Amino acid sequence: MKSQDVRKQFLDFFKSNGHLIVPSAPIVLKDDPTLMFNNSGMAQFKEFFLGNGTPKSPRIADTQKCLRVSGKHNDLEDVGFDTYHHTMFEMLGNWSFGDYFKKEAINWAWQLLTEVYKIPKENLYVSVFEGSKEDNVPFDQEAWDIWKTLIDEDRIILGNKKDNFWEMGDQGPCGPCSEIHVDLRPESEKALVTGKSLVNNDHPQVVEIWNNVFMEFNRKADSSLEKLPAQHVDTGMGFERLCMALQGKTSNYDTDVFTPLIEKVEQITGLKYTCDEIKNISEEQNKTNIAIRVVVDHVRAVAFAIADGQLPSNTGAGYVIRRILRRAIRYGFTFLGTKEPFINKLVEVLANQMGEFFPEIKSQQQLVTNVIREEEASFLRTLDQGLQLLENVVTETSEKEVSGAKVFELYDTFGFPKDLTALILKEKGFSYNEEEFEVELQKQKARSRAASEVSTEDWKVLIPGNVETFVGYDKTDNEVKITRIRKVDSKKDGILYQIVLDNTPFYPEGGGQVGDKGILVSANETIEIIDTKKESNLILHFAKQLPENVEAGFVAKVNTDLRTSTSKNHSATHLMHLALRSILGTHVEQKGSLVNPNYLRFDFSHFSKVSDEEIKQVEASVNAQIEAQLQLTEHRNIPIKEALDKGAMALFGEKYGDNVRMIEFGDSKELCGGIHVKNTAEIWHFKIISEGAVAAGIRRIEAITGDAVKNFYVNQENTLAEIKETLKNPQDILKSVASLQDDNAKLKKQVEQLLKEKVGALKSELEKDFQEINGINFLAKQVDLSMVSTKDLASALGSSKPDSFVFLASVEDGLPNIHCYISKELIASKSLNANAVIKELGKYIEGNGGGQPFFASGKGKNAAGIAEALAKAVDFVK
Repeated sequence: MKSQDVRKQFLDFFKSNGHLIVPSAPIVLKDDPTLMFNNSGMAQFKEFFLGNGTPKSPRIADTQKCLRVSGKHNDLEDVGFDTYHHTMFEMLGNWSFGDYFKKEAINWAWQLLTEVYKIPKENLYVSVFEGSKEDNVPFDQEAWDIWKTLIDEDRIILGNKKDNFWEMGDQGPCGPCSEIHVDLRPESEKALVTGKSLVNNDHPQVVEIWNNVFMEFNRKADSSLEKLPAQHVDTGMGFERLCMALQGKTSNYDTDVFTPLIEKVEQITGLKYTCDEIKNISEEQNKTNIAIRVVVDHVRAVAFAIADGQLPSNTGAGYVIRRILRRAIRYGFTFLGTKEPFINKLVEVLANQMGEFFPEIKSQQQLVTNVIREEEASFLRTLDQGLQLLENVVTETSEKEVSGAKVFELYDTFGFPKDLTALILKEKGFSYNEEEFEVELQKQKARSRAASEVSTEDWKVLIPGNVETFVGYDKTDNEVKITRIRKVDSKKDGILYQIVLDNTPFYPEGGGQVGDKGILVSANETIEIIDTKKESNLILHFAKQLPENVEAGFVAKVNTDLRTSTSKNHSATHLMHLALRSILGTHVEQKGSLVNPNYLRFDFSHFSKVSDEEIKQVEASVNAQIEAQLQLTEHRNIPIKEALDKGAMALFGEKYGDNVRMIEFGDSKELCGGIHVKNTAEIWHFKIISEGAVAAGIRRIEAITGDAVKNFYVNQENTLAEIKETLKNPQDILKSVASLQDDNAKLKKQVEQLLKEKVGALKSELEKDFQEINGINFLAKQVDLSMVSTKDLASALGSSKPDSFVFLASVEDGLPNIHCYISKELIASKSLNANAVIKELGKYIEGNGGGQPFFASGKGKNAAGIAEALAKAVDFVK
């Protein structure tokens, strides 16, 4: 059975049993501060389990793109080494929100697996929760009794809290679960060892394929459990593992989910992948297999993340994506012999394979390919740099064991993987201190954990029920009551309080727009609101203190100065998006944005730099729309199909409901939940202040509006006035500046000529000061030159005599610099190394540096140490 059919049969089965089929949410979460990525099928439904929203149907089914590479669920280091862990995977799931419970969920699971998919019953085992005295949760007798009607009792296993009690996190909805495991071993192995003994023991052919979670509790901050007001079902079945079972394979990678990608890697590298059934393969072949598995797994995760709007970067979710891709590049570099970008060539295969069900990978194919190619090229350059740095480390090491701290520095600063370091060191007859490396790694992890550590108390509910309403489109102040509060303590922000209101005018951060700030005012006190965010469908108002009387009536007042400036920037973003598509082409798509009171930032797909002339055209287009005084037309609750039929733009990577909000300014039509001006005239003026590249095929524009533009032009006028005054108020300022540039160029040539003459004279003078020591022409001097000229002089002096060792120092802008030249014949005959000389003598000037064995340079902080460095130089030739 092909994988496309497996997916379709699952969805058709649950559709026939009254479930609404919904599309996968984006793999990257933009409006959930508790998660970077969708790491399970239920992530997009959190608000329903928490009782903060109402689902479109009490029964839902889908297949969800998931990514597990950080936090509680982290499978990254297992990927490639076994046959069933993945970074990105599909989770087939069916949900009940207060509707059916254990009986229906278990019977449907069994019916689908054994009657539709026709998995032999004798290959299946199930588990139920054995109970927990610690949590005062009893053995799941109900699930046991249901399973007894479907399967022999000797195939039912009792599971402990670790295996059979599922929790969203340290706090939140949770409950006992019932897992289904499949035994894919050959009959000969089954006859020797029962599959029951291998369940949950990491056997590659006895694996869990489906988990039915019965959500009935809420885990509180003090670890106690309380009953949820309703019982829910949350199930998840691993698509890749199911395909393995249905296609008669013993490895996920041998299914048609992965084989097209593997075949492409084989074609590119000329290497062969051996399927899991082949035993007793060589160590070399095993390394090849692992590397290919890493590459084909990781390209899926990276490609879908980019298609959903997450570009690789150095922070947050972008760093995680970059780390996954670099792991794949490194495995290709080390074990597949790929020294040029190649992973990007797999995107076409992936798009053809999965584009029908996940259209975003097809529509974003070119962008994904470009971004991955550029990331590959960049990291391969980093690997080359790391190889040179590693060579320097080896040169400095007198023993055969390199410092673990040095290896960690390469890993931490340059992203140079420790196992690649170990491999290269081994080839040179070296090793490294793994304990030292691990100590440094744990220190870094401890720092990272401390920085992100957050403790959250339980909600204190003052007004029960889901009563919150957002009124911020119509009001900036409103009479409110506090419905719930909780305390949050983080290392980063300290103690803060989250406040939920019954009717709030505060806009929560989302869609690129920052959250509102303002105040809560009662008869007796004023509480400052420093930020507003949304979590699980609740609008959270952040404050550094709580009101003394939380049950009092308040007036919520948004900071209208900040709100007004932000709305101007947000509306200008829409106008600019339209202008970019009109001027550059309809291939332009928004790839990210930031809208705050000070400026707007807009990332978009485009294949080349936006020229100065195009920038002017975009500015002119936006300002024309501002001058046209276009009135805002707002469709606050319009069916999404109707909005799209009207020409509204929907953004990839965003999650939209059946009904949406549509914003129109003339020809600009976008789906948007943000705050906007009522008329474009309010924006006053629009000015682009920068344009540049973010990634391959992605450009970034930053721009300003309103008062910020006024301030920009005032600053420009002030700067121009200062320039005129400096130039003695000439009548023609441009002519005066051009004349100044000509004079400067002439003077620069004269200075260069004088320096050449000075260096030449010094060279002739210093050639007399060479000393012969042990057959070496030795010279160590301090000179009065710039760093560049000192470097040139050292090279010229060294080249003037055979068997020369030249060490020169100088001071520029109060900072010392040193340079060493060693004749190449001395490197071979005397084992001298200029790089080692600079490293050693650089200590005296509190500096460092490096270079080649024949020439190296360094800079420092302590000019007083030059004398001692010069005195010690002679020790290298004695």
